[in-house]
Amino acid sequence: MSKERARRRAEREAVAAREKAVAARRRRRREALRRLKPTLPRRRRTGTLLARRSRVERTGIVALTVVAVAAAWFLVDPLGLRLVLIVLLVLVLPAFVVIALGRRT
Repeated sequence: MSKERARRRAEREAVAAREKAVAARRRRRREALRRLKPTLPRRRRTGTLLARRSRVERTGIVALTVVAVAAAWFLVDPLGLRLVLIVLLVLVLPAFVVIALGRRT
C-alpha cells in the first residue's frame, strides 16, 4: 500500500515538475520577446469627453459660452426669449464645437 502511494506521489511530482518547467520556458520566451520588441510610448486615452480637447480649447469653449450667455442675458429684455436663446445655445454648442474645432483637415 505505501509503495503504491509513493509511486503515485512520484508520478504527481514528475507531472508537476514538467508543468513547472513548461511554464518557466514560456515565461522566459515571453520575457525574451518582450526585450526584443520595440517599446512604443504609451498613448493617451481619448475616450473621455474632456481628453479630446486641449486645455486651451476647453477654456475657449467655456469662455465663449459664458460670454454668449451673458450677452443673451443682458442684451435681451423678455425673460422667455432669454431662456430660449440660452437653451438654443446649449443645444447648438456641441455641433459648433465639432465643426469649428474638428481634427479633420
